[in-house]
Amino acid sequence: MTRDEFLLLVEEVVQNLPPFFRQRIKNLGVMVMPMAPPELAEKLGKDPSTILGVYQGVPFNRRGPFYGNVLPDTIVIFQEPITALARNEAELRELVRRVTIHEIGHYFGLADEALYRLEREK
Repeated sequence: MTRDEFLLLVEEVVQNLPPFFRQRIKNLGVMVMPMAPPELAEKLGKDPSTILGVYQGVPFNRRGPFYGNVLPDTIVIFQEPITALARNEAELRELVRRVTIHEIGHYFGLADEALYRLEREK
């Protein structure tokens, strides 16, 4: 899958979020990179090939009255590790959806444990 096609998949996920969530997302950038940079992988204590996505910023539920005049929070989706895990296009689409929604969950302040529990309950 080309980078442009992958970008469109991520954009499609964000555009198809329920309105309740989409309308509450403010000051958030979504990017796609081939692979996590070595310094990020080191910070997370993981191999770059295992990092599918990352959220960087101040979670929505931790923003106080003085939050403002800050750079956008960022979600980065890593194409190569996701593509490597998917066996076909349907799996790729589902994995892009799951990873993107997982990282958006972090934007709203949900921890990994809560997000994994929600995914299991789906």
